[in-house]
Amino acid sequence: EDLRHHLSAILARQETHIPELDAVSITISEVSVSPDLANARIYVMTLGGINIDKVLPVLNQVAPLLRHHLASKVHLRRLPVLKFVADESYDTADRITRLFSSIQTDR
Repeated sequence: EDLRHHLSAILARQETHIPELDAVSITISEVSVSPDLANARIYVMTLGGINIDKVLPVLNQVAPLLRHHLASKVHLRRLPVLKFVADESYDTADRITRLFSSIQTDR
């Protein structure tokens, strides 16, 4: 939770000065850290209709820079390597809701 909070703050304040991300609103929905703290999967979504497929490569490219910014804020013995992935849980939930709605209207 601490990693999610600090990463969200870094991206929201644009502390990294990454032009490709300036006009993008990114939401970090979950951070999953491996048991040995070596790796972290950061689940992200974009708001405002921005295509996540364009944002993910940029985030993964600047992940070492974001990790460096995190190191000054999070006090862990070992800071994990960051891997950004698309959070598709909301899309899945929306699809399920539409399926249930279509079943109700078919009756």
